[in-house]
Amino acid sequence: MTHRNRPTLALLACLAATALLASCTQASPEAGHPNTAPPAPSSGSSPSGSSPAATSSTPAVPPSRPTAAVGLSLAAGEAFVRHYVDLMNYASQTGDGAPLLAESEAGCEGCKQYADFAAKINAANGGLSGDYFERVAEVTGLTRGKNSDRLFGTAAVTIGSYTTKDSPTAKPVTSKPRSYTEKVALSPSSGNWVMYEIKLEERQP
Repeated sequence: MTHRNRPTLALLACLAATALLASCTQASPEAGHPNTAPPAPSSGSSPSGSSPAATSSTPAVPPSRPTAAVGLSLAAGEAFVRHYVDLMNYASQTGDGAPLLAESEAGCEGCKQYADFAAKINAANGGLSGDYFERVAEVTGLTRGKNSDRLFGTAAVTIGSYTTKDSPTAKPVTSKPRSYTEKVALSPSSGNWVMYEIKLEERQP
């Protein structure tokens, strides 16, 4: 897994056209080829399926794991994917990626990159504005790995029009609304699912 080493503005341009998150670890045969593009910012603390438009208000606490996402069932896996997007949204709104990393595999490099990126560019410090919430429309195809205890699936994700700035004096970069297919791999930890790999790819109209 390679670390992010491109300038921020280039990364933001990459966000608008390519994958948002890298593979979580080199040693994941199910993960396929890692995407070295860094994650795109996201936002908010409302449930990912019904998030309102992004606002400047900052949530006091990160979203808690819902009861539906407790356990290792397929249904719990679907609820966890939605919850994880809420944590991504919270990180981008506040700059606090700790809750996101607490629900990620320790070796998930892409998850760490996402948290690091959100710490630098987020709504709280003026780096994000507009409708930058990521929303999960549906989670489909969740299946258990044949030779592993992981769970694999996809989700339909949308994001609105938003603006990013990598510094207070930087020229704003506006991204149009996008639709994505989110590929996820979950691994069990202490009786619950955590994120092992997540990769967002833009869907063609």
